[in-house]
Amino acid sequence: MVLNKNPEIVAAVDLGSNSFHMIVARIKDGQLQVIDAIKEMVRLAAGVTPEHGIDAPTSERALECLQRFGQRLGNMHAEQVRVVGTNALRRASHGFEFLHAAEKALGYPIEIISGMEEARLIFNGVCHCVSTIELKTLVIDIGGGSTEIIIGQNATPSMMESLHIGCVGTSMSFFSNGKITAKRFEKAILAALQEFEPIAYSFKKAGWNQAIGSSGTARSIADNITDLKLGDGLLTLASLYALRDRLIESGHIHSIALPLVPPERAVVLPGGLAIMIAAFESLKIEHMQTTDCALREGILYELIGTHEKLDTHSHTVTSLCARYHVDMQHASRVESTALHIYAQVAETWQINQPDLKQMLSWAAMLHELGLSISHSRYQFHGAYLIEHSDLPGFNRQEQAEVATVIRLHRRKLHQEYLETHPFTRQSRLLHLIIVLRLAVVLHRSRSEQAAPELKIKINQQNISLIFPKGWLGLHPLTKADLKQEAEYLMTIGYHFEYR
Repeated sequence: MVLNKNPEIVAAVDLGSNSFHMIVARIKDGQLQVIDAIKEMVRLAAGVTPEHGIDAPTSERALECLQRFGQRLGNMHAEQVRVVGTNALRRASHGFEFLHAAEKALGYPIEIISGMEEARLIFNGVCHCVSTIELKTLVIDIGGGSTEIIIGQNATPSMMESLHIGCVGTSMSFFSNGKITAKRFEKAILAALQEFEPIAYSFKKAGWNQAIGSSGTARSIADNITDLKLGDGLLTLASLYALRDRLIESGHIHSIALPLVPPERAVVLPGGLAIMIAAFESLKIEHMQTTDCALREGILYELIGTHEKLDTHSHTVTSLCARYHVDMQHASRVESTALHIYAQVAETWQINQPDLKQMLSWAAMLHELGLSISHSRYQFHGAYLIEHSDLPGFNRQEQAEVATVIRLHRRKLHQEYLETHPFTRQSRLLHLIIVLRLAVVLHRSRSEQAAPELKIKINQQNISLIFPKGWLGLHPLTKADLKQEAEYLMTIGYHFEYR
C-alpha cells in the first residue's frame, strides 16, 4: 500500500496473538518520528475456540482495547491508518461477527494478513531500524501465535517462512499455571525443534552475516539476560541456557523477580524462550542482536512509500502470470474491457471504490491462472491457487475475494461461494463477477481485435448490453455465448438482454 501523497501523520495497528499495538508517527524528511504508542496485552490467541471463533471474555477484552485505540485515531483519515491482524485472527476463520464488531470499535477496516506477508512486513520494519542493512541478515520474530524467519539483504527478503508456533500457544501447552520444570522445558524445546526441522537446512545453506531478533519476545529475553547478569544483552546459546536454568530453579514464573517484564508478558516468557533456544540450536546461530522494530514499523514505512516505490500487489500479479504462463495479451484485453464496463456501472451498482476497481483488475489479469493445471474447471484451479498461495502485498480478505471472483467468472454461479464472505461485501463481489463474466464472454474468440465500443445500462437486476449496429450479426458465436450467459444470470435473478 503506497500513498500518492505522503500525509503528515500515519498510524499502524498490529492486532497480534499476544498483544495489540498502536503506533502513531509524524513524517519528517522521509523518516518516522514516533509521537504516540500504545500496547495492551490482550492474548487473543488464548481465546480462539475449537470452532475457530473468539470466546466472549477475550472478545470483550479485545473490543475494549480497540475502542481506546479508536478514540486516539478518531481524527485520522482512512488512508493514514493501516490495521492488520496476524495468526490468531487467521485461525479464527469463523470470527466474522467479532471482526465486524472490531472494525466498528476501531473505526477502520482490518486486514488479516498471511504469515508470509507478516514476514515481509517484519523484515521491512527491521531494515529501517538497523544501520547494517547491506549485510545479509537473518531476522527471527517470535510472536504470540507464529514465528517468522526471514533472510534478506539491502531491505529485500530472499527467503521467508512462517511457523505455526508462538509464545502464547507454547506457554499454554507446556507451562500451564506458570509451573516451570526441566522436563517441561525439554518437551517445549523439542516441539519447537520439530517446527524448525523442515526449514533448517535451506536457511543454514543460504547463510547470513548478522542475526536479529525482533519485537517483544526477543527484547524481553535480552533484557532479562542483562538484568539477571547472565550476559550482556547479545543473545547466545549459553545466555539462553542460563536464563532457562534460572527459570527452572525458580519453579514458577512468579517466583523469580523479573522487573523488566510485566506480569502479563511473564506468563508467556518460558514459551518464547523455548522457541528461541530451538531457533539457535536448529539454525546454528552464534549470536543475535535485538530490536524493538518489527511489523508495525514495516507497515508505517510501507504506508509512506519510503521503502519501496514499486506497488507490491502489481509485482505479485505479474510474477504469478509469469509463473503460470498466463497469456498476458489476452488477459490485458479482458482487463481493458472489464474496466470499460465497470466505469459505466460503478455508480449505480455502488462499486465505485478504488479497492473494488483494483480487485477487478487483478481478477481479470489472473482469471486464466488455472489453465496451467487443466482446462477443465480451470476457474476452480485458479481460485485455489490464489486463495492458498502466499502472495506478497495481499491480505487474506483480498486473496479470498479475488479467488471468489475468479472461481465464478464462468459457467454456473454457485452462490454458496459468495456466502463465505461478510454480508456487506457479497453484492459488491457479485457485481464485480458479472462485469468480469461479460468481459470474458466478449473475448472468448481470443481475437487480437479490441472489443466493440459497447454501452451497458442497468436498472436494479436488469442488464442491457448495447452493441454497435450490425456488430452482433457479424459475430454469431459471441451472440450464442451471450445467450448462454443470459441463462446463467437468470439462475441468480438477473435479466440480461443484448442488442
